[in-house]
Amino acid sequence: MRRFPLIALCALTLAGCGQQTSRDQITVVGSSTVYPFTTAVAEAFVNNSTQAKAPVIEQGGTGAGMKLFCGGIGVSHPDIVNASRRIKKSEAELCAKNGVTDIMEIQIGSDGIALAEAVKGPNLSLTRKDLYLALAANPGGKPNTARTWRDVNPSLPAIPIKVLGPPSTSGTRDAFAELILEKGCEEVSPEAKALKDSDKNKFDNLCLLIRSDAAYIDSGENDNLIVQKLSTDPNAIGIFGYSYLEENAQRLKGIPIDGVAPSYTSIAEGTYPGARALYIYVKKQHLKAVPGLKAFLAQYAMMWSADGPLAKRGLIASPADRQAVAATAIEAETPLDPASLK
Repeated sequence: MRRFPLIALCALTLAGCGQQTSRDQITVVGSSTVYPFTTAVAEAFVNNSTQAKAPVIEQGGTGAGMKLFCGGIGVSHPDIVNASRRIKKSEAELCAKNGVTDIMEIQIGSDGIALAEAVKGPNLSLTRKDLYLALAANPGGKPNTARTWRDVNPSLPAIPIKVLGPPSTSGTRDAFAELILEKGCEEVSPEAKALKDSDKNKFDNLCLLIRSDAAYIDSGENDNLIVQKLSTDPNAIGIFGYSYLEENAQRLKGIPIDGVAPSYTSIAEGTYPGARALYIYVKKQHLKAVPGLKAFLAQYAMMWSADGPLAKRGLIASPADRQAVAATAIEAETPLDPASLK
């Protein structure tokens, strides 16, 4: 787990929570995909103010970050959670149960769930159906016995299926299952769509559950580690945020999905099947109590344009109308409507 530098602490009263806190720096947890962007904002935030305290930023996955974020309000609970998917209804309910009643949802931009191989890899081109048949625990309702890519599709090479991907706590894994595996599942099992509403557990087991043998290797939340492993194993595939592919273009190449390769343009236009939105969620109850929190959010909004610093780090800028909505949410401190979640 990496941290942005920790600064000395001092006492303040956290408005609305009825308890004393002992910190004056912003704390952030959550997604490893969003981590580089929030860290870049934190660096600019500190550099632009002689009085700003360096935020503490930890990466441990969207799911794990949501649990920490929704644990309560006050000094021991983070102000912001980075998220590589939208907050779930169940997570918002956990927040409310623990007194986190006003949550601001801010879409910082977009990203793609990139599949990548080493530059000397076999030049794979896969479909969502291929990936479902290769990685689902129970494709078509039966235990997965595929060992090579040719077992999945006779047009693919007879090399072992070896995918290095994020753990179950990762928003990237959640989004991969929803955007890729679910669509492949619907091609193989026409009854899947009906199951999603009638029997969620059966649907999850059929469509979203990823196999747990050597074909899929849980590689933790450190995407850079996956990049390093791919460089030494030309037959392996990695799953991570597009920014990591862009940063390592000399060592890795993207794998097309349904004929569309991951790129800034294909993700921004929404033609790449793995395109997804990225968010930060903020406790409105902490805005007045934690010094610099509102200014930090304003700094984010100044950096997420198509020609801004975050785009140079690999963030796909949101369309202008979505940027305007996010900027307004910051300025007006607009809380999320829980009724919009599922």
